[in-house]
Amino acid sequence: MVHPDNDRGFERFVTFLDAIVAIAITLLVLPLVELTADVDEYDSVNQLLRENKSELWAFLLSFLVVSRFWFAQHDSVRHLVRYDQRAANLLMLWAVTIVFLPFPTALMAEAEDNATTKVLYIGTLIATMLVLAVFEAYLRAHPELTDADPEHDLDPVVGIVNVLMLLLALAITLATPATSYFPILLLLVAGPIANGWRRLRGRGDRRTSVGE
Repeated sequence: MVHPDNDRGFERFVTFLDAIVAIAITLLVLPLVELTADVDEYDSVNQLLRENKSELWAFLLSFLVVSRFWFAQHDSVRHLVRYDQRAANLLMLWAVTIVFLPFPTALMAEAEDNATTKVLYIGTLIATMLVLAVFEAYLRAHPELTDADPEHDLDPVVGIVNVLMLLLALAITLATPATSYFPILLLLVAGPIANGWRRLRGRGDRRTSVGE
């Protein structure tokens, strides 16, 4: 069933998704807040920061990732003028991966070099981008749901390149544990690679909310 343009439920649904992301980011910082309860056990705040640098690193990395994923989702959802049940289900599945992320983030802080933790953390990121790529492919197949120019505003290749970069990051960190989670920063080159591929196909760079 396709819901009409003036359906207030659509606005409420998108607002609900944004709230989920906000809550997930808040959960990421809670372990850092809890550290302040034990500040008296350290000689100084500097010592507290030094001995809990894994928690700080886990938070900063996950904040960067969740923020990037929200912008990616925003660039897809902002063109929706109506939605159907399948589109809603895909977005809820995307939200599940975001809500789950604080769990492997906490594990990463406690067992940074554990291979299973790496698979769980990066695997969650892969699932997030994969669902978003499927969502954009669905929107391209159902243009009646959007006011977008499919050639410039919707392209699953962006999500696919992100998935490939994350798969490469997972392979690198498992093959070379000393790289820790730094290979995830390959996400920073996913956009330029995707746009390069689009230019080779004669489509030009993808329009985004940040670039407008």
